[in-house]
Amino acid sequence: MSVLPITYHMIPDGPTPVGPFSHATESDGFIFVTGQMPDSPGAPGVLPEGIEAQTANVMANLRIVLAGIGLSFADVLVVRAYLTRFQEDYAAFNATYRRFFEPGRLPARTCVGVTGLAYDALVEIDFVARRPASA
Repeated sequence: MSVLPITYHMIPDGPTPVGPFSHATESDGFIFVTGQMPDSPGAPGVLPEGIEAQTANVMANLRIVLAGIGLSFADVLVVRAYLTRFQEDYAAFNATYRRFFEPGRLPARTCVGVTGLAYDALVEIDFVARRPASA
């Protein structure tokens, strides 16, 4: 039985990790993108106000990581979203989140309420993506 190699991706201009982990790992064409926070690259821990702005920042950080490994939102298969104010923010989160994907091409998703996130963020999102087969 052979073991498939794992590639550990750190994106040079990517978001600053809040802990000891890679931006993404890859094996057999599957990419597991670490949950991203709503701060901006170069300004760790500085968060905008409100769920809409924080969701947009998280998605921008995820876009940076995906682009850094040659992928886009079109390659995302599964999304996991974590909200600290689930009841209050769910509708506004969805309205912002939806803008990042083509209509009719929404990935599978789980969205849960949690008691806390790093930096007291309102939202964190991680992805599972798949590298397209080469032609």
